Amino acid sequence: MNTLPALFEERMRKLLPEESEAFFAALQTEPPVSIRLNPGKPVPISRLFPDEQIGLPVSWCESAYYLKSRPVFTLDPCLHSGTYYVQEASSMFLYHIFGQILPAHPVRVLDLCAAPGGKSTLIASRLSSGSLLVANEVIRSRAGILKENMIKWGTSHVVVTNNDPADFHHLKGAFDIIVVDAPCSGEGMFRKDPGAIQEWNESNLQLCSERQQRILADIWPCLKPGGFLVYSTCTYNPGENEAILERLIRKYGARSIEIAPLFPGIVPGNSTAHCYHFYPHRIPGEGFFTGVVQKTEGEEFRAGKVRKNTKHTPPLLPGDIRAYIRTPEYYRPYAKDNIIGVIPEQHSEFIQLLEANLHILYQGCEIAEIINRKSKLLPSLALWQGLNKANCALLDTDRMTALTFLKKEDIPVPPKTAEWLLVTYRGQGLGWCKHLGNRLNNYYPKEWRIRMTIE
Repeated sequence: MNTLPALFEERMRKLLPEESEAFFAALQTEPPVSIRLNPGKPVPISRLFPDEQIGLPVSWCESAYYLKSRPVFTLDPCLHSGTYYVQEASSMFLYHIFGQILPAHPVRVLDLCAAPGGKSTLIASRLSSGSLLVANEVIRSRAGILKENMIKWGTSHVVVTNNDPADFHHLKGAFDIIVVDAPCSGEGMFRKDPGAIQEWNESNLQLCSERQQRILADIWPCLKPGGFLVYSTCTYNPGENEAILERLIRKYGARSIEIAPLFPGIVPGNSTAHCYHFYPHRIPGEGFFTGVVQKTEGEEFRAGKVRKNTKHTPPLLPGDIRAYIRTPEYYRPYAKDNIIGVIPEQHSEFIQLLEANLHILYQGCEIAEIINRKSKLLPSLALWQGLNKANCALLDTDRMTALTFLKKEDIPVPPKTAEWLLVTYRGQGLGWCKHLGNRLNNYYPKEWRIRMTIE
């Protein structure tokens, strides 16, 4: 590990006077590895990893586990099928927070700084039926990664957007919960990402604080009165943590929310706001900070009118396409360019409002591309939790065949049972092949393909 910045060391010795040596020693150890299972694609962890590799459950998150060693995740087809997500354990505390603040009724949630998708996939699985998640990322390249991970997770009550926080100004009072995992100085990643040490400098701390304040000022009006804002960073700097929450309380009259019960090793912040630190010498995880505030006043959401046009006229789903949807009555079809997809019917008007004001990368589930009146099934359908597998011709594969498919290479041709074959591994969809008699066309996305050598 590279030498830590002297000013950072000095500050941490003041913040942790009796624990600083244990803290610095922890930064010299290997970071723990943790994964979170997808409840919508249930596969027992005992089928995913050898018993000797499975560690303890993550205390604050259901269906999450530590691994005793780090496997080559890229060469595990279950990762690509969205059966689990590799996520840092400290950030999974969001699961526990949502357990406290989620109301019984359906909600709209905005994950503002969502890439690469760890928190968004967690939220998507945590929300009650009838809820909607808007997962946003401002950086275009990272937004593409977010889109891929949300497609693989396979939920359809999600819209992926690529916008600056200021672009949401049309949506005053629209969200019950807003999650802001703010860009920060990244001190909590020093052990995991040595490059973060090289990028650290004292002047950047103030720039990060100013950026965080700007983000929160832009997005605060979008939170409904009585709604909750979950703020988090992966840094230890009080100027990006406690000071930001205290400013929200002071400037907007927000109410600080205590999260209880706490788990051993999580340290309450030294602040007038309820907030929580995760230190690597205290818990098996990386550095993390979080706190929750509740909005006490503001504008109620008014949807307004969206000008109708033909692109919002619901298309009729061809019968062969409709057969792939397990509960078609729950969804509203849409057509965009040559793509036919579905979105939850109860959120169709709100999604139309999003489309009028934001840059949407993905919504609901994209089902098929129509080319010369013929349907080309899309990878997102194969990975979707709403897919009706009873109407699919399945091609279940072993690990090597699955990896060959994921490299977008030719796989053995089975006897023809149908034109379109759903390639699966351990019961979970990976993508589509089209049976052409003497060969299979592999329709796995080129940009997703595995480039690593298969061992």
